[in-house]
Order: sequence, then C-alpha cells, then structure tokens
Amino acid sequence: MHKLIAIFAAFALAGCGVETATTAATSAAIKQKEIEEGKKTMEQAQQKVGQAMEQVQQRAEKDADK
Repeated sequence: MHKLIAIFAAFALAGCGVETATTAATSAAIKQKEIEEGKKTMEQAQQKVGQAMEQVQQRAEKDADK
C-alpha cells in the first residue's frame, strides 16, 4: 500500500514538473514575441524621427536660400 502511494506521489510530482516546464516555455515564447514587436515599434519610431529630421533640414535650407 505504501509503495502504491509513493508511486502515485511520484507521478503527481512528475506531472507538475511537466506542467511547469510547459508553462515556462509558453511564457518564454510570449516574451520573445513581445521583444520582436518592441523591436519593430522601435524601428518604426526611428524611421519617423529620421523623416522629421530630414523635413527640418529641408525647411532650414529653404529658409537659408531666401
């Protein structure tokens, strides 16, 4: 009887380990996707800043030509 309880306990603990590992893997995948989306957002922001800087420079050159 004690062996049977020990076996069930071992399976229960092993099951928890699998669930924990699965949860950790899922969490890591979500974080990876968030990082990739953050990089895309940063690149878009850098492009917009670059465009704004070009516009400012063009306006300054126009004003200097007057």
